[in-house]
Amino acid sequence: MALTREDMSAGLSGQLEVFENRMKLRQAELKSLYTGLYQNSWMYAELIGEMEKYYSERDDRLKRSDAYRESDPEWYRKNDMLGMMMYVDNFAGDLRGVRKKLSYIEDAGVNVIHLMPFLDVEKGRSDGGYAVRDFRKVRKDLGDMTDLSDLATACHKRDICILADFALNHTSDKHEWAQKAIAGNKEYASRYFIYDTDEIPNRYDETVPEVFPVTAPGNFTRAGEGNKYVLTTFHPYQWDLNYRNPRVFNEMVYNFLNLANRGIDIFRLDAIPYIWKELGTNCRNLPEVHDIVRMLRLITEIVCPGVLLLGEVVMEPEKVVPYFGTVERPECHILNNVTTMATIWHTVATRDARLLRNQFDIVSALPKEYVFLNYLRCHDDIGWGLDYAFLAGHEMEENAHKKYLNNYFVGTEGYSNSRGELYNEDPKTGDARICGTTASLCGIEKASMDGDKEGMARAINLDIMLHACMLMLSGIPMLYSGDEIGQINDYSYLSNPEKKDDARYLHRGKFRWDLEKKRINHKSKEYLIFKRLRELERIRAGHRAFLPDAKVWTVNTFEKSILVVGRLLDGEKIYGVFNFSEHEKTIWPDEDEGFIDLVSGDMCPMQELTLPGYTFFILCKEG
Repeated sequence: MALTREDMSAGLSGQLEVFENRMKLRQAELKSLYTGLYQNSWMYAELIGEMEKYYSERDDRLKRSDAYRESDPEWYRKNDMLGMMMYVDNFAGDLRGVRKKLSYIEDAGVNVIHLMPFLDVEKGRSDGGYAVRDFRKVRKDLGDMTDLSDLATACHKRDICILADFALNHTSDKHEWAQKAIAGNKEYASRYFIYDTDEIPNRYDETVPEVFPVTAPGNFTRAGEGNKYVLTTFHPYQWDLNYRNPRVFNEMVYNFLNLANRGIDIFRLDAIPYIWKELGTNCRNLPEVHDIVRMLRLITEIVCPGVLLLGEVVMEPEKVVPYFGTVERPECHILNNVTTMATIWHTVATRDARLLRNQFDIVSALPKEYVFLNYLRCHDDIGWGLDYAFLAGHEMEENAHKKYLNNYFVGTEGYSNSRGELYNEDPKTGDARICGTTASLCGIEKASMDGDKEGMARAINLDIMLHACMLMLSGIPMLYSGDEIGQINDYSYLSNPEKKDDARYLHRGKFRWDLEKKRINHKSKEYLIFKRLRELERIRAGHRAFLPDAKVWTVNTFEKSILVVGRLLDGEKIYGVFNFSEHEKTIWPDEDEGFIDLVSGDMCPMQELTLPGYTFFILCKEG
């Protein structure tokens, strides 16, 4: 039976009542924050009107998902969550191609796909997609907004979430705003930081450090006929937005809500510590940043409460926690755990797990409500932002240690089998970062080139052990596309003029579907890695001790290459025991008998535990 006009009006009225009820709970704080930051009630009224419009336009399917997630606010904290990050073109050609590969994604146990930047950019000047030319368009070679919506619908039918990047801090210099600004339009110029002389830029430079001192030195770029000074924190073609202007905040919120209405479930807020600028400061992590993120959280809770905010904050876990906000005033739902990634690789190179153990202890001591996104590798390089105060107590001096780590992962020091490349090397300080896939950094590439069967088995064991260690962390584990089949470095970037100077493309190669087909060969590395990872993911999803409310601790075995992590919930006790050395090690845990190795299914004596090189146990005992 067709709906009458009265039926549709009643339905709309009921939907708006939901919006109004959510608004009532949050409007006092939202208005206080907005008017406190901008002293502009007219722009606030416009914001509220647009929020209501985007809510009304939101698809009923997405509204039902919002309602379900509101009723179960812990939905993203379950132990069956598993992510995979991918470049759309490298993985499947375009958005339609990704939709065709959803069965493979399901086979991998993945229920969150992180689509690396897919919005419209200028070719060759995009910083991997983070210099957006138009927030309302998809890159032409990847499809269009309809394709994005169709992919989201297909994903949601399979209970797969889509995670997407949202570049808050800047736009491309080819964005419509930037083009009008540099042409002399004062209204659009006020959306950036543009100066006629170097007086204010010089004052900024006194206190603001450079992000890329080698590849993109300085904080300002000269642009336009008047050779004006434009603030460009990251690259010359990425113009920083001026969030002191309420028009910038409003318009970026509208761009955000437009993407949310296309079906994006999680937004990775790119470079959020940088979005507020203040002369005389380092322009990082200023109080106003938290006001903006808190407003974005409130807006999300009103318009699309099923959507999550993931903060990209590159600092140690204990220092990023302000971006979670407080219990009364939450900000991000999830934060990236960058430091633990770097610490895991430090542990590989040193065979010394003491810093990693300390890192686990720090993360485990944080409130259980905090959710981190954990990974071994991502689209970016590995920077050595380690706890050097801790390492100094173990005779590891910062500069010398960074040099050792870089040498280890390019394969020239420390009995290394790794094959990585340096990125953003600073000839003055010798500092650099490391690029490479998990497989290549673990030695799979070298063993393959050498035809070394024993070396291959050892490298695969290390690869799986590192993933098992990552899965012991509370939060959401994230794979990098290709890691599940042991994909090695792709050196083809060196022949591409647009990529050859950026070593990060070493691990951003195309997904090898020809290698994926080898999963049916039980002797192939692709089969072994895929199968063993799936076993670990099923173990994690099937045991309550991996839920975020579990008690988590580490055990000092007095064997520095061994990491032991315990988890306890509802009487179920699990230990992860990891040998970061290539040599056999024995420890004597102070535990009773009765543990089962969840990987092999065998009973495991806990009075004396021997681990061959690069092996691990996941041990379980029911209370």
